[in-house]
Amino acid sequence: MRRLVLLPLLLLWMHAQAGSIDQPAALAALQQPGAVLIDVRTAEEFSAGALPGAVRIPTDALDERIGMLVPDKQTPIVLYCRTGRRSSAAQDLLQELGYRHVTNAGGYEQLVPLLDQR
Repeated sequence: MRRLVLLPLLLLWMHAQAGSIDQPAALAALQQPGAVLIDVRTAEEFSAGALPGAVRIPTDALDERIGMLVPDKQTPIVLYCRTGRRSSAAQDLLQELGYRHVTNAGGYEQLVPLLDQR
């Protein structure tokens, strides 16, 4: 009985955690021709600072807009937000839509110094 109670709690906890953030893979993906960098933060966050070349598409509009921006589902897509949580949700959504090369780069503040080193 105790396991039946713990299993749903464990699944809820796992779902609430940000997906796998892979900054080295994200940086490598951005080097590929045609790679697309998507910022899923709010307009306010984006206007306070964004990565060069990033297109802002909030997660709740991603399913409506992604097809026009990235029609080829083999295109490398790199996502970021403030902490990695929203970009994780966006990654899950894009993968459900059939995009094959989607990377969660994590949070903006952590990415800025990495991109400056290139």
